[in-house]
Amino acid sequence: MESTVPLWLQLSYTLFVLVLIPVYWKRYGPANFLWFSDITLFSVGIALWTGNKLLVSMMAVGVLPLELVWCVDYFGRLLTGKQLVGLSDYMFDEEKSLFLRGLSLFHVFLPAIIIWLLMEWGYDTDAIYWQTALTWVVLPITYLVTDPKENINWVFGPGSKPQKTIPRGLYLVCVMLIWAIAVILPSHFLLKWIFN
Repeated sequence: MESTVPLWLQLSYTLFVLVLIPVYWKRYGPANFLWFSDITLFSVGIALWTGNKLLVSMMAVGVLPLELVWCVDYFGRLLTGKQLVGLSDYMFDEEKSLFLRGLSLFHVFLPAIIIWLLMEWGYDTDAIYWQTALTWVVLPITYLVTDPKENINWVFGPGSKPQKTIPRGLYLVCVMLIWAIAVILPSHFLLKWIFN
């Protein structure tokens, strides 16, 4: 595929990621990079240089809906002062530095880049299979190697805290199924309808 990505975007995106990695590593630790949004950030960076349509499509089908919800949550609170969903609450935590919160603004430009790439390259319908497989690998790894207090990818409970209602292993299986059925599957049909 002939690259339609301008060099300025490739370079600025790469520079941003190269700044973010050591800062996040020091502040949050390497396990933080298991967040699907971070995986998406890195994957889109690779796609910008390689023209990999499947990689962009995987991130679109698996993570784009949540990135859009994050944006609605963030801008909704920015404009109204009221919490909508709570995904972007940390952006309003004044104990965190402006620089650190500023790095999290990748949640704003990331969906825009993904949508633009889908418009340029189309949607690869094989993404549903690959993203489901990736999700079903990342979620158990996250469960095994991360601190439940961090609740990365919500593998220990909905929201910011671990749940205690059902056994943890059963909850993890539920999360894996919900991610596939409630996020990936409907996203696949919508993206297929819009971009193909």
